[in-house]
Amino acid sequence: MVISTEIIQSVMIPLLVAFAISVALSPFVISFLRRLKVGQTERVEGVQSHLKKAGTPTMGGTIILISVLVTCLFFVGRYPRIIPVLFLTLGFGIIGFLDDYLKVVLKRSDGLLPKQKLFCQLAVTTVFVVYLIFKDESGLAMVLPFTDYVLDIKWITVPLVYLAVIGTVNGVNFTDGLDGLATGVTTMVAVFFTAVSIGLGGGIEPITAAVTGALLGFLLFNVYPAQVFMGDTGSLALGGFVAGAAYVLKMPWIILVVGLIYLVEVLSVMIQVTYFKKTGGKRFFKMAPIHHHFELCGWSETRVVAVFTVVTALLCLLGLVLVS
Repeated sequence: MVISTEIIQSVMIPLLVAFAISVALSPFVISFLRRLKVGQTERVEGVQSHLKKAGTPTMGGTIILISVLVTCLFFVGRYPRIIPVLFLTLGFGIIGFLDDYLKVVLKRSDGLLPKQKLFCQLAVTTVFVVYLIFKDESGLAMVLPFTDYVLDIKWITVPLVYLAVIGTVNGVNFTDGLDGLATGVTTMVAVFFTAVSIGLGGGIEPITAAVTGALLGFLLFNVYPAQVFMGDTGSLALGGFVAGAAYVLKMPWIILVVGLIYLVEVLSVMIQVTYFKKTGGKRFFKMAPIHHHFELCGWSETRVVAVFTVVTALLCLLGLVLVS
């Protein structure tokens, strides 16, 4: 099998460059975070095996962001469609960084206040929407599944962007609760978007490949037992990436398929909170998000991560069938 020069240039090179940067950068960032004592905190009432994680450096998402940004700078001129995806990734990454900085560096337990975080998320999403409408050739149009019909009705598509973007971002954030979980799941999703972009001529494969490489490099230090956590810096950035890639490829609905784990994590929290309030303190799950429920049911942390990642890989294969 002969790999075309185009695929080598647009996929293999950004993947390997981002991977190399991520691997090379990680030891220095981890050491720096340890010196700053930027460590993870764990709830005493949570999963008891997680208490030993307290003090593990967080904010490791900066490794992913730097790796992706540096790599994409070499490709943005030739592949301008990566710009809105990169913006959404960096925009939400910066929000996550601010939240992490307030919590773990300045020791302000709440980080960004809910209203502040929502305002920032709405602002970043608004810039993304405006860019797509006025700069991208397809705007907010989306191809409906199983048809060739293109939906481009602004009063429907604009509100849907906010729901999809902010929902995905928070879904990835909830998924980031075990060593390597959000990293492994999102690696599968990034590979999926790379394959789709190549197949459909989407023009965003340099950034999807770069995210894949950056995550694989980060995973070497984030896999159990983790030496570093991505924090909100990483999880919010990855949520922005997933939503941005889906929208530029005109298929935001595919997030419900390949990102089903994110959706289930969010729903588990919503169900838990609602049930708790309605029943006067009873719990529907042993703990939410749902990955902690499985841990308290006796699953090891590595088993939960493996199952969730394999399920996502299978969902990505299903996604390829649906978009082909």
